[in-house]
Amino acid sequence: SEPRQFGLNQTIEIAKRGARKNLAKSSLKLTEKNVDYTKFDLKMDVREAYVNLVATKSVQETLQQQQNLQEELLEIVKGKVKAGKVPEIDLIQAEIALNQMITQVNTAKVNVKSALSNFNKIINNPNKITYDSKDNIFDEENNFIEMLTPNPTSKFPAISEILDEALENRYDLQIAKQEIDVAEKNLKVIARQRVPDLAVLGGFAFQGAQHTTDNRFNGGAYVGASVVNIPLLYNYGPEIKNAALKLQQAELNYKSTKNKAEKDVTTAYEKFLTAAENLNDYESKIMTSSDELIDISIKAYETGKSDLTSLIVMKQSYKSILVGHTYALADYYNSWTNFLREVNDENFKLKVQEL
Repeated sequence: SEPRQFGLNQTIEIAKRGARKNLAKSSLKLTEKNVDYTKFDLKMDVREAYVNLVATKSVQETLQQQQNLQEELLEIVKGKVKAGKVPEIDLIQAEIALNQMITQVNTAKVNVKSALSNFNKIINNPNKITYDSKDNIFDEENNFIEMLTPNPTSKFPAISEILDEALENRYDLQIAKQEIDVAEKNLKVIARQRVPDLAVLGGFAFQGAQHTTDNRFNGGAYVGASVVNIPLLYNYGPEIKNAALKLQQAELNYKSTKNKAEKDVTTAYEKFLTAAENLNDYESKIMTSSDELIDISIKAYETGKSDLTSLIVMKQSYKSILVGHTYALADYYNSWTNFLREVNDENFKLKVQEL
C-alpha cells in the first residue's frame, strides 16, 4: 500500500569539473613533451652510433692501406737482402712489422663489427634488418647522412652570443615549466574539493487505485535539491598543503634545471670548439708534414741513406697520425652531435664567419 516511485538522482559538482579537465590537459601536454624528448634523444643516439661506425671503418681502411705498404716494403727488403745491400736482420724486422700490422687490421675488423652491432641495436628494427652506414635509411628532410655539421675552419661565435637561443628549445626546461603548470592546476583541483556540491533529484511517485481508500489512482511528479559534500568535519587541509609544496618543488626544479642547462650547453660548446681546433691542427699542420716526411723516409731507405729501423719507426708514427686524424674527425662530429643534444635542436644553426 506504500507509494511507489521512479526517478533520477544526480550530484552536480561546483567549480570542480573545469579544474579537473584543465589538469588532465596539462598532464597530457607534459607527457607529449617527454615523448618528444625521448624521440630526439634517440635520434642523437643513432647519429652518434653512425659516426662511430664510419670512424671504425675509416680506421680499418687506414690500417689496411698501411698493411699493403708494409707488404710492399717487405718486397723491397727482400730484394735488398738478396742483392746483399742490407743485412738479413732487416728482413726479420720487416716481417715482424708486417705481422704486427696484420693483427691491428684484424682488431680493426672486430671493432667495425662491434660498431655495426651497436648501430643496429640503437635502431632496433623489429624486422631484424641489419643496416650499414652505406644504406640510405634516413629521409631527405632529416639530412642525417650529411648531418649539416659546420665547417671546422669557420670563425665560431662566443657562447654568450648563442646561449639564449641554445636554451630556447631545451626539452628539460619545457618539461620543468610544464611541471609547474601541472602542479598549479593540481593545487586548484584539490583546493576546490572544499566547495560543496549540489544534489538534485526528480521523478514520479504513484499509488494504485486498489491501495487507496477512494479507489482512485494517485500520482504526481516530484523534484528536490540538497547541498552535499560540505567540508564540516574534513577540509582537505593536508592535501592542499602537500599540493602547495609540490608546486614550490616544481618551481625550484625549474630554476635548478635552467642553471644546469646553461652549464651543460656551455661545456658542450667548449668541447666542440676544442674538437674543431684539434681537427684543424691535424689537417693544416700534422697531416701535411707527415705525408712529406714518410715519402722522404721511404726514398732515403731505398737509396741506402737510412736504415730499416728508422723507416719502420717513422711508418708506425705515420700510422698513428692517420688513425689520430680519423679519431679527431669523429670527435668533431660527435662533439657537434653532443652540442645538438644539449640544445635539443638538430637544426640548430651557428652564425659563423667563413675564413
